[in-house]
Amino acid sequence: MNKLRILALFTVFLAGCSKPSEQIMVATAANVQYVMKEIQQEFEKESGKKIEIVVASSGKLTTQIREGAPFDVFVSADTKYPEEIFKNGGSDRKPEVYATGTLVLWSKDIPETDLNPEVLATGKVRKVAVPNPQTAPYGQAAVEALNALKLYEQTEKKLVYGESIAQTAQYITTGSAEAGFNALSIVLSPEMKGKGHYIIVDSSLYKPIQQAAILLKHSADSPKKASSKQFYQFLYSAKAKAIFKKYGYR
Repeated sequence: MNKLRILALFTVFLAGCSKPSEQIMVATAANVQYVMKEIQQEFEKESGKKIEIVVASSGKLTTQIREGAPFDVFVSADTKYPEEIFKNGGSDRKPEVYATGTLVLWSKDIPETDLNPEVLATGKVRKVAVPNPQTAPYGQAAVEALNALKLYEQTEKKLVYGESIAQTAQYITTGSAEAGFNALSIVLSPEMKGKGHYIIVDSSLYKPIQQAAILLKHSADSPKKASSKQFYQFLYSAKAKAIFKKYGYR
């Protein structure tokens, strides 16, 4: 998708909004989408300014930013992608970590007493849902955990990759996959809470999922420069931290 096509898509996306030039466009990693809904409500109530949230995997959002998508803030599921954007001149300031995520193993039907990584290698499980490790940090963490437990080779042919953590959650909650890896923030969300069973994966089995945000570059006369900065700072406020904690982030 070329730059002109992306810009055209976002022009259509914003059509019908009363003052689209003043809306803050926030590119949001899929694992953070439910948290961002609450943060959006708090920020809009406090500031009176409007936010539009666009959800996808961190890798896909980075590609869109690289190709000219008009985002103002990028809330990633890792630090790698925001750092890449900064190094390539996409921001005037370095990204900052806002939270550390937690990986879970989740199943629609397998109870917690039987749910463990080892069960993935048995005949009870035919498919294991995993976010695409090429674009989704939680997918990369899942593969690291399977390798650390020496289960990757035994489960490799069972792995079914979702384009994002949201699609992976759909595979799990519909039973398309008997089990899968996801983010604790997703299973604790109001939309998903109580759907199936989960266990927290030992954090020593994968690299810490540090998640960073970055304030994307604006021209000097951008009408959104000040409000985008205000929202970016709000992500690190006490109010936002309390919301992240509620969803299982550290």
